[in-house]
Amino acid sequence: MGLDASRLQAGIDFAASREPAMAAALAKAGYPEPRIRETGYRTLLRTIVGQQVSVAAAASVWAKLESRFGPDLAPDDLLAADFDTLRGCGLSRQKQGYARSLCELVSDGSLDLSRLPEEDEPAIAELTRIKGIGRWSAEIYLLFAEGRPDIWPAGDLGVQAGLHRILALDARPDEKAARALGEAWRPHRGAVAIFTWHCYDNPAL
Repeated sequence: MGLDASRLQAGIDFAASREPAMAAALAKAGYPEPRIRETGYRTLLRTIVGQQVSVAAAASVWAKLESRFGPDLAPDDLLAADFDTLRGCGLSRQKQGYARSLCELVSDGSLDLSRLPEEDEPAIAELTRIKGIGRWSAEIYLLFAEGRPDIWPAGDLGVQAGLHRILALDARPDEKAARALGEAWRPHRGAVAIFTWHCYDNPAL
């Protein structure tokens, strides 16, 4: 389960109690809505489908895949499909490679998404075995789908832009600086990440 409203608000309150600028931003912008996705293979496949294309284009490809393979999009069915079939659904050669990597790991049991390591870094390492799933995608999955409370995607431009605005920094922090700033909000950095996305282009601020 993802971070529900109560857990999200508790995490943001924790950060606001330690950072006056965070409290000021919260007073103006309010709490964000939860961002919750289903756990499991379909969410990771959808992440691959959505890479480097518009939301509308990704939705179109997903609809074609569901129409062709059914709503479960069983890994073995995708593995059995040939290049032209998947191409007809809108998957490029590169994305077919990524999708097959995910399907193979799930199908042969070497990646059990119901039993990822409890520690975040080993879980990220497990997910990034999938071709096309980098650290950011793994972090987003663990935050939105599993609701891990201390995931901190410091390399995300939205997180960096949100910190820039909330903390009134002279410049947008890079990944190293964002990671250092986040240390103050352990073990609730996931809630803070969601709050930074809520704030970075919020007209209330």
